[in-house]
Amino acid sequence: MRIAVTYENGEIYQHFGHTAQFKVYDVEGNQVVSARVVDTNGQGHGALAGVLSGLQADALICGGIGGGARMALEEAGIRLYGGVSGDADEAVAALLENKLSYNPDVQCSHHHGEGEHHCGSHGGHTCGHGSCGQH
Repeated sequence: MRIAVTYENGEIYQHFGHTAQFKVYDVEGNQVVSARVVDTNGQGHGALAGVLSGLQADALICGGIGGGARMALEEAGIRLYGGVSGDADEAVAALLENKLSYNPDVQCSHHHGEGEHHCGSHGGHTCGHGSCGQH
């Protein structure tokens, strides 16, 4: 199994469509056997589903994600664990232990104005926990 995580400085990056990197974990027998950081090479939003397909990812852990990207992941057969924040390695470990707290209905509405978005950690809230899609 291969798990990808939106990634920045060890943490889960909170805006799927703008992530510059994924950390990709290869899992065998419920254990991480290798991990590497992969640049998205400037790809964004829906195109990132193609990047994940190219990486042969089976699952994605992320913060906020828009509806179009959600559909692209679904069409690619990639399981989504959204609304997650914190340390990337810890999130993968929690997923493998079936203890990951995620929001199956996470929706991120980030087009609020020129260059402005409300995903991720703003004012103590994280996407999927009250700040996105509820403005």
